[in-house]
Amino acid sequence: MSHAFRLLLVTRHRAVVGGVETHLRTLLPLLQARGHAPGLLFEHDARPGQMRIDEGLDIPVWSLAALGRQGVLEGVAAWRPERVYQHGVQDLELEEALLERYPAMLFLHAYYGTCISGMKRHAFPSPVPCERVLGPACLVHYLPRRCGGRSPVTALREYRYQQRRLALVHRYGTVLVGSRAMREEYLRHGLSESQLRCVPLFGDGAPDPEPPSPRPSSGQVLMVGRLTELKGGVELVRALPVARAALGRELELVVAGDGPERPRMEEEAAARRVPVRFAGWVDRAGRDELMRRADLLAVPSVWPEPFGIVGLEAGGVGLPSVAFAVGGIPDWCEPGVSGELAPSNPPTSRGLAEAIVRALSDAGHHARLREGAWRTARRFSAEAHVDALCEHLGALGR
Repeated sequence: MSHAFRLLLVTRHRAVVGGVETHLRTLLPLLQARGHAPGLLFEHDARPGQMRIDEGLDIPVWSLAALGRQGVLEGVAAWRPERVYQHGVQDLELEEALLERYPAMLFLHAYYGTCISGMKRHAFPSPVPCERVLGPACLVHYLPRRCGGRSPVTALREYRYQQRRLALVHRYGTVLVGSRAMREEYLRHGLSESQLRCVPLFGDGAPDPEPPSPRPSSGQVLMVGRLTELKGGVELVRALPVARAALGRELELVVAGDGPERPRMEEEAAARRVPVRFAGWVDRAGRDELMRRADLLAVPSVWPEPFGIVGLEAGGVGLPSVAFAVGGIPDWCEPGVSGELAPSNPPTSRGLAEAIVRALSDAGHHARLREGAWRTARRFSAEAHVDALCEHLGALGR
């Protein structure tokens, strides 16, 4: 076993509110199993009733909201971490102080320092991913292309903030990303080949031990996650009648999650006579049950998802995906192997419908996609991720 460290993990939220926190909650016990002694520093504490990243773990924690920046730094100094593993905070002064005091490594889960809004897409005249390098031209396009809000004052403030974030990213000796797309993004922004390391992520449960067995079609297309404009739920609803007509059979949309786009999705579904069932937020067991029943997982994101871990979680139970070819999604959704992809520039409901038809029109092809999705999920293992992570942590002090 490699050398074990007192390892400080740093993040924004203690509560499991998204993909970053879900990843850290899974990662912490895996690090403990390798002999490491982790601690957790967070900016925002969990509210009563929210699941915590460190739930059930006896590890030291520090809250920026409770202790303030100086109090956190003093508490951490008394603990004497040997490595800092940074996952992105808003307080850049805190991040800089930790970077100056300890050997530190950064995992880039999102577009830190490369986009004013962090969404990395233009919304007007139609949603398209953006590959622009952060610079003055971003300010020119921000309002007319609706890259974020509509305040020029906010745009200028956020632009300067993202410039500072990018400057901090450049100061890390080792920067980890989860996908090829994120690696290319930061190479465009001036990081070196020697700084960037691609360490693919993994799902929050082990894939099934055996490949999926044959089963009858359910006619269900499943979408999982928070329902926001960026997640493309409306495009999915619009795609289903087109796919239904081409396939000559009914398709039911099942949605596990909730969010501000739900009313628009409901309106579109009613107008287009798309059968839809909103299951709300479900726990992991409920999610897996829905995945085992569905024929396809739809990941219709219209922004460049840095990875899209839900696809691996679906693949683990033999559920293939359809998605737009954005961001890190093509790393695990390989057309004709583990799912089908739709063009992304621009992403359209017709393109998504054609991908659904390719996945479902032939029973033999769909069966091969199911097994391909399962085999793909097995490649993205937690063990491989932790092996690579420990190797990079060990190299920080050399």
